[in-house]
Amino acid sequence: MRRAVYAGSFDPVTNGHLWMIERGVSLFDEMIVAIGENPDKRYTFSTAERLDLLEQALRHLPRVRIEVFENRYLVDFARERQAHYILRGIREAADYEYERKMRYVNADLAPHIDTVFLMPPRSIAEISSTMVKGLVGPKGWEQVVAHYVPPPVLSHLVNWQAGNHR
Repeated sequence: MRRAVYAGSFDPVTNGHLWMIERGVSLFDEMIVAIGENPDKRYTFSTAERLDLLEQALRHLPRVRIEVFENRYLVDFARERQAHYILRGIREAADYEYERKMRYVNADLAPHIDTVFLMPPRSIAEISSTMVKGLVGPKGWEQVVAHYVPPPVLSHLVNWQAGNHR
């Protein structure tokens, strides 16, 4: 079975993430979407919220499971799940440089796990969770953000903003 892991903070999940996961489903027999939980990082949304939003956004996709991982190397997480591929997105040159270096480290730690790089289409290449959160607030923001996130995420952002959690 060709199993791949796609990891991120998904704070929140965006259409860019969704594109990567959909492509992963078309390339692999099973996709594990791994929500990273780094104790040194501050998240806008809780792990439970991020998990729920991913479950809603990925409901239409077969062969996808979502798990949380923390305080371990991604390559170790992949090995524990018998995944032989790590899926990574490359949006720009800086992403490539970082991911290229990590690919070599991962290969040193687990030579049997390959890193697969995908480049999203230009229309979504600039989308990031940070960008999306930065767009929330000004009049009409909902129409703008709707282009960048799945509908369940937009609903969550509307409720989040209404609660003045900014």
